[in-house]
Amino acid sequence: MIDLEKPSLDKFASQLDEAARAGVAVAQLSEIYPDLDVTTGYAIQKLVIQRRVCRGKRRVGIKMGLTSRAKMRQVGVDQVIWGRLTEDMRVDEGSDLTLAGRIHPRAEPEIVFILKKPIAGRVSAAEAMSAVEAVAPGMEIIDSRYQNFKFNLPDVVADNASSSGFVVGPLHPAGTDIGNLGIVVRVDGEAVQIGSSAAILGHPVRALVAAARMVGEAGESLQAGDIVLGGAPTEAVTLRPGMHVRAEVQGLGTVAVAVTGERP
Repeated sequence: MIDLEKPSLDKFASQLDEAARAGVAVAQLSEIYPDLDVTTGYAIQKLVIQRRVCRGKRRVGIKMGLTSRAKMRQVGVDQVIWGRLTEDMRVDEGSDLTLAGRIHPRAEPEIVFILKKPIAGRVSAAEAMSAVEAVAPGMEIIDSRYQNFKFNLPDVVADNASSSGFVVGPLHPAGTDIGNLGIVVRVDGEAVQIGSSAAILGHPVRALVAAARMVGEAGESLQAGDIVLGGAPTEAVTLRPGMHVRAEVQGLGTVAVAVTGERP
């Protein structure tokens, strides 16, 4: 971690938290401190989420990010990251998704894990799946708080991995095959992104293994009931008012939202 006093980290966390609440973009933190590193980014992220928890928002899981080459290529970074999910980020499947208060909203398909017992640290794929209660299709709403959707790795880590919202679709037994499922994202019925769950680190379970390891390294654990988003196998779709966005996952079903509100 670079040599920054905790008040400085608190200031950065406050800037990102207020940017998310007000829907107003801020400059990259790395423009202020060019030596900002990933470890410091995670320290800032934790403070951002602590501010939400102090406002009564409960942590409900985590999201994995940059687990496919498509996503790495789209945002210009090359390392798997993770962020925290809170209950206020949940969007009901089939409901309206408002763009009001969002800055650069985009949607991407997900494979979702629901856990039945705690897990943390280095585990095998089999051990990771033994902690899973169900799997589901999902969608994540991402929304960088930085100007022009521009950032480097420490910046995006500090910004809670650009997470803004998530949708969970129909649940399926943990033993359901998720290794190579066709995935289509449709906007107003037209296919705009096509991919496979195999694009998620070769198999989505590897994202869960990475989640357990990375959370463990942070001194935390995944808990029973936690939601884990495995990361997107395709590039994200920019959201605009009036869109109907639908993610179809072979064998798991669909999730959809209707986009409303003013364009950011």
